[in-house]
Amino acid sequence: MAEEVLSQNEIDALLSALSSGEMDANQLKQEENDKKIRDYDFKRALRFSKDQIRSISRIHDNFSRLLTTYFSAQLRTYVSISVASVDQVPYEEFIRSIPTKTILNIYSVAPLSGRIIFEFNPNIAYAMLDRMLGGKGSSVNKIENLTEIESTIMTQLFERALDNLKEAWSSMIDIDPLLEDFEINPQFLQLVSPNETVVVVSLNTTIGESSGMINICIPHVVLEPIIPKLSVHYWMQNEGTKESKPEEYENLTAGIEEAVVDVSAQLGQSKITIDELLNLNKNDIIELEQPIDAPLNLLVDQQPKFLVQPGKKKKKLAVQIIDEVATKGG
Repeated sequence: MAEEVLSQNEIDALLSALSSGEMDANQLKQEENDKKIRDYDFKRALRFSKDQIRSISRIHDNFSRLLTTYFSAQLRTYVSISVASVDQVPYEEFIRSIPTKTILNIYSVAPLSGRIIFEFNPNIAYAMLDRMLGGKGSSVNKIENLTEIESTIMTQLFERALDNLKEAWSSMIDIDPLLEDFEINPQFLQLVSPNETVVVVSLNTTIGESSGMINICIPHVVLEPIIPKLSVHYWMQNEGTKESKPEEYENLTAGIEEAVVDVSAQLGQSKITIDELLNLNKNDIIELEQPIDAPLNLLVDQQPKFLVQPGKKKKKLAVQIIDEVATKGG
């Protein structure tokens, strides 16, 4: 059975009880040694492993960065979005946890089945709307009284954010997200059965001086076809065997071809002692190790690459490539 992980609040409460004498450390140790029986709630069945939850968190870390850039450009104000938590809960619990009046966007994510929900906290949603209408980004909760124009502006803002969702999921699967519905009352939403497990990704969001949460609800039915891909083993294996696409190779080649490198012809080299260097005088001659009839080395970024012979071209010094320098092991 998996170990139970305490939250920070539970840890603080436990330490406080121990320090105040309300709880005896020896008694706690004895209870730990006793065999424990815990009730199992089948309504809260965990259908995703910790490994798979971490993969989902990794995807949405990338999504939050993309969304931060997108909203910063659209709203022209300070925006900060980051993943706060990724949990799996019954759908009914998710619906109960969000405000009775909020901004709900329902997306289809073809080719995956089912739909996902984006819940924008009223503080965040109205701050976005205020910025789009030329305001300072003040947060006034009037969600239930949104006009048709205000609803349209919000819908268009959220629709344009879909490219970021598509890019974030591209490492896992190519999806074609589509905004299907815009709702303000969660009680009207019944995407799956109340006991169905959903993954809820909560994003800490700050728009200007307003802050709140963006919650993404992903039902199990949506993720079911790609569950095998959510393991770290799949990610590592996929990275190791992934073949480059032809256009990626062409782009890489074109980029390398534009790179600038230093090229120099080495006339020769010699070794002298420090004493000889200190006693050098005008008209002294240093003999090079390079025979006068031997080809010269052409260095590319200080590395010997070609054998060349010196000459002239249009009244300028030039070299002509004779052969390629043999590399070690070549």
